[in-house]
Amino acid sequence: MTIRIYDTLAREKRAFEPQDPSRVTMYVCGPTVYNRAHIGNFRPVIVFDTLFRLLRTVYGADAVIYARNVTDIEDKIITASRETGETIEAITKKYAAIYDEDAAAVNALRPTIIPWATDHVGEMLDIIEALERKGFAYATEAGVFFQVSQMPEYGGLSKRNLDDNQAGARVDVDHGKRDPSDFALWKFAKPDEPEDAIWDSKWGRGRPGWHIECSAMAAKHLGKTIDIHGGGIDLQFPHHENEIAQSECAHGETLANYWMHNGFLDMAGEKMSKSLGNVVLLNDLLKEWDGEVIRFAMLSGHYRAPLDWTTDLLEQAKTTLNRIYGALRRVWAAEGGESIDTGVQEALSDDLNTPIALAELSRLASAANGAADRKDAGAMAEARSELLAAGALLGLLTKSPSEWEQGGDSNENARIEALVAARIQARADKDWAEADRIRDELAAEGIEIMDSAGGATWRRT
Repeated sequence: MTIRIYDTLAREKRAFEPQDPSRVTMYVCGPTVYNRAHIGNFRPVIVFDTLFRLLRTVYGADAVIYARNVTDIEDKIITASRETGETIEAITKKYAAIYDEDAAAVNALRPTIIPWATDHVGEMLDIIEALERKGFAYATEAGVFFQVSQMPEYGGLSKRNLDDNQAGARVDVDHGKRDPSDFALWKFAKPDEPEDAIWDSKWGRGRPGWHIECSAMAAKHLGKTIDIHGGGIDLQFPHHENEIAQSECAHGETLANYWMHNGFLDMAGEKMSKSLGNVVLLNDLLKEWDGEVIRFAMLSGHYRAPLDWTTDLLEQAKTTLNRIYGALRRVWAAEGGESIDTGVQEALSDDLNTPIALAELSRLASAANGAADRKDAGAMAEARSELLAAGALLGLLTKSPSEWEQGGDSNENARIEALVAARIQARADKDWAEADRIRDELAAEGIEIMDSAGGATWRRT
């Protein structure tokens, strides 16, 4: 099955053809670890995790190498260290661990490689030296800069002309730069900066610029040319544009054969961002919503389009997941079926069309209900297998139906189980009043008891 990807550089969908089908490479820009990440930061996590799952299905789990970096050298990290009194290492390790926990909570598989910027300063210096040697870099009293005018192709990804370019949000306009568009490769240390954010170089002590970090890590772990480079649309310029410039001028090779960018997450029609003060932390959402609900909501819109993040969106996702898990429960015991449906994979293969993929998942749930209504054992087994296979592609249906429907913590669930068992005993003793009392007590807590020939089960309504 051919995978088609919308390539931002080409501005069109292209059939995906990896350089080596036995080693498919993907690099996605990861977090800057100085604080908790908001839900908008997790859109690329979920989007590219879904692509990772699709690529593993098509090419084999061992054939796909997915790298997502950790930026642990950055001005905001230094600021956080000054404000809190914690070391840079303590801050970055703490928030990287929190980020990993949050990513796991929305069912994101761990990337194959998670390179840290501080482990690759040597490789960054090698690239800067190559750029200087080839005439693309120059030193000033503030640092070493890439001279954009030396690369006529600059702006190809963002479709910006050189005259239109301005220094990016993370690039200071320093004294001595030849052009405002030139960006920092190496920043000289300032007198008040902490020692754990300073490295030696032939130009002077300092630290790397933001853009050079990803170029070095991608080349080190995936090669000078990678198959897919991804990230949020906000990184298209200047970050990805600058990555292309420094990597291709240093190495003389194409940086990435396919570029993918996800759209913004919006709150009330505005881009979610810390600067606007309208952020919602994933950690806070997880206190109220299951990670699968959040993931389902995120996948309900096409990754390239903006997505308006609302409580209604989450409610709709929860309702739909409840229905799908309900259908799975009805066929859960019917094992041995084979997955033959390709609807979800076909939808994902068309530029990660997750809205269509989720519609296909709902169709499979309807088929499962139909098989259960007919008491068709073979069709029930097939429906169970197809639902689980589709869920695995989407990062959904990772729990058993009882785990999903019951939820709660183990102590609370144990209390409910004890009450259900007491009700079963009361019914066996023909103590109908006690049985009804327990049922009503649980119903008042939002617990539904489902009696069947095989016994009684329960779920949260």
